[in-house]
Amino acid sequence: MRVAAYVYPGWHAVAEREAAFGKGFTEWELLAGCRPRFLGHAQPRVPLLGSYDDRDPAAVGLRVRLAREHGIDALIWGVFWCRGKRVFEDALDAGFLGSPEGRTMPFACMWANRMPRRVLPVRRRDDPVITADRLVPSDVDDFVRFVALLAERYFARPNYLTVDGRSYLSIFDSTFFVRELGAEHARAAIAAARGWLRAHGHRDLHLAAIEPNAETLPLVRALGFDSVTHYVFLPDWKGPYLQDYAEYASLRASQWAGFATASGLPYQPAVATGWDATPRGADFGDARPDKYPWSPVVVGEHPERFADALRRALAFRSPVGGIDEPLVLVASLNEWTEGHYLEPDVRFGHGWLEAVRAARGS
Repeated sequence: MRVAAYVYPGWHAVAEREAAFGKGFTEWELLAGCRPRFLGHAQPRVPLLGSYDDRDPAAVGLRVRLAREHGIDALIWGVFWCRGKRVFEDALDAGFLGSPEGRTMPFACMWANRMPRRVLPVRRRDDPVITADRLVPSDVDDFVRFVALLAERYFARPNYLTVDGRSYLSIFDSTFFVRELGAEHARAAIAAARGWLRAHGHRDLHLAAIEPNAETLPLVRALGFDSVTHYVFLPDWKGPYLQDYAEYASLRASQWAGFATASGLPYQPAVATGWDATPRGADFGDARPDKYPWSPVVVGEHPERFADALRRALAFRSPVGGIDEPLVLVASLNEWTEGHYLEPDVRFGHGWLEAVRAARGS
């Protein structure tokens, strides 16, 4: 098993967010401004190495080097694409690939098929969790253009991550992708992208469906996906406000095999260091909405408990096999405003990274 950590590329100012939030805005402001909202609430989260601009090769290289030294085998970068428009690409293109570490560290792409939020922290209790302006439309031609861009810029690199010799790509919201295109066109889009890769001398895809819902899960194999996994698979989104880490990490591990059985595809297990998106939501006190980003909050998270969760993932064998060297997906290297990260913090020091080393060592 190889361990791959997701990377959120949103730690630098971009024009779209500056237009909405002001010059120089980044989510570091949300992180620093968050305050505890209940007794014992572990906020604010404080990076031990300080905040950073993820377009800076030196800053990114340092964090990549730490991850690799502690047992992270690869990084999965979120790529925001909407019909040719990209956001946050400089974190990958300049920060990571511009560093010496990024030219050798295995990496892959996840299509983050959402647009970033236009209001942060979220101040409307009546808004849906996913507003219409964040949805990413696509079609067969658009998906082929997207895969072609990834192939030319990233798949062709010697350190691009492969699974069974094929370029690894995952789709963050596979349910939305299938629902929007329809099953027939989703199948056609995946087949056309594979055809483009063959025609242009690129490796085939290993395409992973992230968190397909109960309706989509039985379809993904016939549509052309190769495996199933998750991004953050820890809290119960409809459960209580406060959820215990050890309890829910154990519950989620017990459900991994079912995703393989229901889909007919290998399941690559997903673990997270925690979950707390409180910094992304305005403080409504006891009147907080019972939905993202206010609820739920995972409590009791600790590096030792994360190490236990990672050990279970490393020991997992999918009941539907077929991958010689599967991945364990970790959320994440640096999604600080959702409370899941491996980067050092003031609370535990290098504890999250040391947990990876401990789990790998055992």
